[in-house]
Amino acid sequence: MSARSTAAALLDAHGTTYAQEAGIRLRDTPQPLYQLLVLSLLLSTRIRASVAVAAARALYAHGMRTPRRTADATWQQRVDALGEGGYRRYDERTATQLGEGATLLLEIYGGDLRRLRREADGDLDVLRDGLRRTPGIGPVGADIFLREAQDVWPEAAPYFDAKARQGAERLGLPTDPAALARLSGGHGPSVLAAALVRAALDRDIVRSVTGG
Repeated sequence: MSARSTAAALLDAHGTTYAQEAGIRLRDTPQPLYQLLVLSLLLSTRIRASVAVAAARALYAHGMRTPRRTADATWQQRVDALGEGGYRRYDERTATQLGEGATLLLEIYGGDLRRLRREADGDLDVLRDGLRRTPGIGPVGADIFLREAQDVWPEAAPYFDAKARQGAERLGLPTDPAALARLSGGHGPSVLAAALVRAALDRDIVRSVTGG
């Protein structure tokens, strides 16, 4: 099976970003970028991705779609929304981080992550450092954000983080970001990156795609 055929099979079965799964219509505008930041925080903890996505959806359903609405929500409201999504192991700490992060984002960037993008001026290290100022966003969370945002922040592309490259290796695909980007076809690198992450997390996906 060629690399192109393997990538196509993976994309056919699992070609959805985590942002799409969480109901985020990602654009280079403040609200969806903030929602992606929240999702990245939730996905970066040691919890199943499906639970993180469900928790993100619950937060948005309770109106916490912007930093202002999240900052204005009570700590208990944030805890309850996370619990509704099944995010119970880390709900209290994460509720605190969400409140602190929303307040920080309002104070530094006026609630608009595009200001961080302008400040970085194409420098990925500055982007990562800026994202990591958010409580709860470490190296993994920053990678998740840039991996998912690369189609709307093309200066980050092609962005295939360590987890995506692990999935590529398991599938027998190249691990070089430029080579992987060429295999994404019309889907865009963020879609292939998310599918590769799923392959890294679930060996059944590897077996179903490769037949091995």
